Parts: sequence; structure tokens; C-alpha cells
Amino acid sequence: MSTDDQPRGLRRGLTQYGDAGFSLFLRKAFIKGAGLSDDALSRPIVGIANTGSGFNPCHGNAPQLIEAVRRGVMLAGALPVEFPTISLHESFAHPTSMYLRNLMALETEEMIRAQPMDAVVLLGGCDKTVPAQLMAAASANLPAIQLVSGSMLTGSHRAVRVGACTDCRRFWARYRADEIDAAEIDEVNDHLVPSVGTCSVMGTASTMACVSEALGMIPLGGGSAPAVTADRMRVAEDTGRLAVQLARTRLTPDRILTAPAFENALRVLLAIGGSTNAIVHLTAIAGRAGITIDLEQFDRMSRETPVLVDLKPSGDHYMEDFHAAGGMAEVLRALRPLLHLDCLTVTGRTLGESLEAAPAPFAQTVIRSAAAPVYGQGGIAFLRGNLAPGGAIIKQSAASPALMEHEGRAVVFENVEDLAARIDDEALDVHPDDILVLKNIGPLGAPGMPEAGLLPIPRKLARQGVKDMVRISDGRMSGTAAGTIVLHVTPEAALGGPLGLLRSGDRIRLSVSQRSLSVDLDDAELARRAAQREADARAQPPAPAPRGYRALFLKSITQADQGCDFDFMRGTEHRGVAPRADG
Repeated sequence: MSTDDQPRGLRRGLTQYGDAGFSLFLRKAFIKGAGLSDDALSRPIVGIANTGSGFNPCHGNAPQLIEAVRRGVMLAGALPVEFPTISLHESFAHPTSMYLRNLMALETEEMIRAQPMDAVVLLGGCDKTVPAQLMAAASANLPAIQLVSGSMLTGSHRAVRVGACTDCRRFWARYRADEIDAAEIDEVNDHLVPSVGTCSVMGTASTMACVSEALGMIPLGGGSAPAVTADRMRVAEDTGRLAVQLARTRLTPDRILTAPAFENALRVLLAIGGSTNAIVHLTAIAGRAGITIDLEQFDRMSRETPVLVDLKPSGDHYMEDFHAAGGMAEVLRALRPLLHLDCLTVTGRTLGESLEAAPAPFAQTVIRSAAAPVYGQGGIAFLRGNLAPGGAIIKQSAASPALMEHEGRAVVFENVEDLAARIDDEALDVHPDDILVLKNIGPLGAPGMPEAGLLPIPRKLARQGVKDMVRISDGRMSGTAAGTIVLHVTPEAALGGPLGLLRSGDRIRLSVSQRSLSVDLDDAELARRAAQREADARAQPPAPAPRGYRALFLKSITQADQGCDFDFMRGTEHRGVAPRADG
């Protein structure tokens, strides 16, 4: 059956009783128990995926946003129906929200498929929720539009402007270094998150909001409005209106999530100094759409795309400043010659048409021109070498320039438990020019690839004034973090990657200019260590067989370069590569 032939509204996806007429009759009988009239039930239905939760302060404005979406839907003549889904907050999910991202994607997809709706509004925000929802949208391929909760406001501590979560990490580092005392760390804790909403810097949540605009899944200007503003409420109302338009025109995600659209999103990711996590998330979303992300070509793109947005952690400002400066419209204007402007968006217009309709630019200092960038290359660089045969990444725009060409002695931690036990030990053999290495925090090793890649500076060095060191892991770090941090080393240690063979004292060489990450060990020594590791593993008693979701995760999870999605969820039709070699 073609899309145009599919039933609409309450007649979509009837429960299977063997009698379609009875299925519709029974469905109407039950929903009329909620007081709905035949007139209401005759209209297109817009589902609203509600990710509000008491455990998710980033989504604390969900009730108000849903009310605004409902208003927009009804003003456009359709019926809004809210439904709950999984809600994930990074700080409230054990062992990590990344472990549960795919579960949320699966659940959201199936709820979209199972319930009668002609379009769906996906209300997300905190950093894994938006990727999960877009993954679900790509798989379900029902008309969909993304709505984000918006960033929190900034606070003030002793007359200094602060915001989560870059400043959370900055003050905690000062506390560990004994630069501030327990009373002050408790005091600043009250001011870092002054309102509901997502992190106020260019962390993963803000990054995903921005790249979703570039993808075309959020209307231009819809990603940056802070959570507790009238702008955010108006965005929500307009999202409801657009959802009805999508339902009537049947504009499905596959027409929006194209290879050129992902190329636009990757370009924007580099230009905003966005989160390294977005690489994994965009790869997963693209995979659902049958599109391959080429990290080598992404690195080529990085060399020609400067960072234009002066936001923490790569710059000085916050998301409310970014919104006030014109938001994504201003970024896209600066990138215009490098973008595919003919890509379709949820508005029904192309990206170029949306940009033409955007408010006129004005003088501001937050979003730079290409001629005067914050950083001369893209925010993220892709590395390879004998330590990362499948690749690794570094957020070069937030790294220390003096450390981006560095050779040092490895100080190795086997896992997060080993790190916690030894990092603050005064007897730890570590020096400022050493390289800290953390194994076994990849997709399989942790499991779930937690944001533990920002290893803390050993306390005894922090007290000496050391602010940064090269740190390497097969895990992730928060998009709000800064430092010379190498992440997503592939293959991960738990899968037998060379990272798992490292020992303290090995010499490691990082060269960002050469895009290289290597250890000073020849192939014979690496092979000898690998054989020894296998022998040691065989001598270990077998671990108890996992069950439930954990079993599915460990059996099916892919590596970082494939988006850490389940291997059975990739789109069956290959629809292109992004970025293209000739892009």
C-alpha cells in the first residue's frame, strides 16, 4: 500500500481482532470514555511523545511545552494525543544514559508504530533523548518533527556568571586542587543550574538541537530558544501547527534525512564547536536511514570548516547568548557557500528558502564570520594509528595547543574502578608530561560507553597547578568538557583493540596535525601481548551469562564508528555516504 492509500487518524494501525470494523468500533468506544466527540475523532491525529519525568530536570518544562503543542495542533484543526515514553537524563541513569539510548529508540519507534497517529511531535532535550527520538523517527518513517526543551538560564556565583555543565567541571577541578574549600563548592552548587532546561553551553544537548536544525528536523530558529522563555513556548506552538501540516502532506523523514542533509549537519557540528558525542549520534541516525558516515571525509571537512561560535567549552558565551545573537540562522549564513541549500525541512521548504525567510542579521559578537573564526579548523579531528586502527577523535577546539603534538609515558588504568582507586593516590607514579590511559569504557567494556573519558587530573598534580594532560580512552566525554582528550578509540579494549594491550611506561605519540595516535611498540610485541591476553582470558572462569536487555546489548552493540547502535537496526536500503568525497 502506498503512503497515500494508508488509512488516517483513528483508522491507522487497527488492533488485530480478525474484524476491522469491530476493531474501529471498539477503539472509538474506549477513547470516547475520555470525553472525545465524533468530530474530534474524525480529524488527523498528532501524537506527542512526552519525555517528562521527575528524574529529568532538563525536561522540567514538558507540561508547558505539551500544552503549547496541543494549542498549535488544535488551532490547525487536528487532534493532539499525548503519550509517554522513556525519559533519560545523563546524571540520573546508571550506568550511563548511553547504555539506554537504543532502548529508548526502540521503545519510541514501536510506540509510534503501534498507536494511531498521522504525525508525531518528539519532545526531547537531555542529550541522549533527541538522538534516540531521531533514530526512532528514521526507522518508523512516520511524519515527525523534533521539539527540544531548550537550554537552562545561567546563574551567578560571587558576581561571576556560571552555567552547567562546563562550569560544574571547572569548579569541581578547582575543589580537587584545593583552590576552593568545601563551603564554596556547596555554595556554587546552588547556582550552576538556576532553571529547568538542558546545559547552558554547547554540550551534547545544545549540539543536537543545532544539528537537528541543520538536518531539517527542527524548523530554523527552533533549537536555541531557552527553556523558560516565551520564545520556547511559541516554538512549541508552531511545532504543533507544523506537525498537522506534516500529517496532511505526509512528508516523511526519509525525504528529509538524506545524505546531503547529514553533510550539512556534520558541517554545522564542526562550525559550532559541538560535542564529540554528536559524531556517534549522527552516525546512528544516519545508519537507521541507510546512510554511511565517512569519518575520513569528515576530517577533510574539518580542515576547511572553522569554528564560528564563541560558546563554552570552546569559547566564552552561553546558549542564551547564542539565541540572542541570531542562533542557527546566523551560523548557516556564514556557512552558506558550503551547504546543500536544496535539502528539504519539516516546514516543507528547503533549507535555503528557510534561510531567506529568517530575520535579517545584525551586529553581534557571539557568532563569528569565516574571516574571523574562534578556531581556524573544525572543532573535531579524526585520528588513526597503531593504537586506533579503526580511528579515534579529539575535540581540538577545546584542547591545549601545547599538548596537541605530544609524546609521553603511559599511565594506564584498567577500568573505572581502577581509576577511582588510584587516581588520587599520593604514591601514583605520574608526572605532568605523562599520558593518562583508561581502558574498558567502550560500548562493550563498561558497558554503554560512559562519559568517563575526561579523566581527572591526579590530585597531587592538580595541587601543583596542572590543568590539562593528554588523556586517552575508548569511551566518551561530556560535550560540556574541555581538555586534550582522545576519545572513541576503536576497536575498544574489550573487543581486543590495541588499547587493551597498553602497559604503564609505554611511549605514546599524539600528533593532531598528522592526525596520528600511536604507541612505540612493534607489531611483534603487540602480537605477543595479544596472545598473552587471550591465554589469560582462557584461564579465567566464565562470567555468568547476561540476561534481559543487557544480553541484547552485549550481543548486538556496534562500535563508536558505527554509531553504537544495534547491528540489526541499520536501514536495509543503502541511501548514500556523507560527507561525499567530492562534497
